[in-house]
Amino acid sequence: MKIAANLSMLFTELPLTDRVVAAAAAGFDGVEIQFPYELPALRLKELLDMAGMPLCLINLPAGDFMQGGPGLAAVPERQKEFDAALEEALTYAAMVRPSRVNVLAGRLAPGVTREQAMECLVNNLHKTAEAFAVLGIGVVSEAINPLDVPGFLINTPEHLSELMQAVDHPNLAAQFDIYHMARQGLDVSTALRALAGRIGHVQFADCPGRGMPGTGKIDFKGVFDVLSGTGYQGWLAAEYRPISASNASGLSWLTMFRDLVRF
Repeated sequence: MKIAANLSMLFTELPLTDRVVAAAAAGFDGVEIQFPYELPALRLKELLDMAGMPLCLINLPAGDFMQGGPGLAAVPERQKEFDAALEEALTYAAMVRPSRVNVLAGRLAPGVTREQAMECLVNNLHKTAEAFAVLGIGVVSEAINPLDVPGFLINTPEHLSELMQAVDHPNLAAQFDIYHMARQGLDVSTALRALAGRIGHVQFADCPGRGMPGTGKIDFKGVFDVLSGTGYQGWLAAEYRPISASNASGLSWLTMFRDLVRF
């Protein structure tokens, strides 16, 4: 397992063009970016190549989701917008070559039943998994806690398991966020075991607070032991809120994590 920096939440005192190098200098093994599309794909590829940093994850464009809206993936009346987002992500990913692309399920839209939303989501995930399989890029979808994001469609490991079963595509896996499981009071180790063998990407922050490891109550050693026991060998991505503007002053956990995941 290798550790990546989420450049949408870390090193934000720097412009995005400088964060790749900053992550490399800090000792991370790779990076992920939630929505990198403001940066031309060729420019991002150049930055990654110069720093020798792999890109482990980007998100499919999600419409108004980050502004509190329902997003695109589970809204039937936004099908054309979703299809355009998929084409944009395919074109971008063909250049920057992320290991995975995450599709946010989004919130339940007004006037849409959960059954309608889930049917739309399943169809769009199947379409996305099929399209990215041609590029050799995996697709993931994640569960997000309903306390921080009320109305989000997929919250628990059971939701994720049912979703993947409905989509039934070999190029779709679960994105497992340790913080989102802990935030809603779920036992993280139990959640990991429930999705064993179907996890394609892992993100982490401590809980409560969504801060760096050591600021909350999560037993990361125990969690990583369970994760290793499931056979997971993918990325661990740091997606937390730094305690100060200077990320370099809050990375003492990184050395400890290297020992925990047996580098």
